[in-house]
Amino acid sequence: MKRGGAPSASASRRLDQWLWFARLVKSRSLAARLCVAGAVTVNGLAVRKPNHMLRIDDILAAPQGAFCRTVRVLSLGARRGPASEARKLYEESAAPVHLSDLMPAWTPLLMGDDERRNNPG
Repeated sequence: MKRGGAPSASASRRLDQWLWFARLVKSRSLAARLCVAGAVTVNGLAVRKPNHMLRIDDILAAPQGAFCRTVRVLSLGARRGPASEARKLYEESAAPVHLSDLMPAWTPLLMGDDERRNNPG
């Protein structure tokens, strides 16, 4: 950001801080843990560092509760304000997806021997 408060063309914000400002997570430490775990993607790439610099127009996917939200960054924000202010930092670029829909179906691999014999398919 420039000294006058107007964002510069190369303005950026730490990913963990932005997630907290946008109220996608309850705390900045939780945002950092999600980043380290590789649960957050920016522009399709998993981010493992909370200090990854986020820029306007980046596409971000992050878990929020039982859903995975995909949003486009509209603004970097200056503080963690009320929810109405936080909502102006991003726009939904896709409908939230339930996390269980993202998990592959591993049930055939987890079935016991008895179940495999009774269910050969």
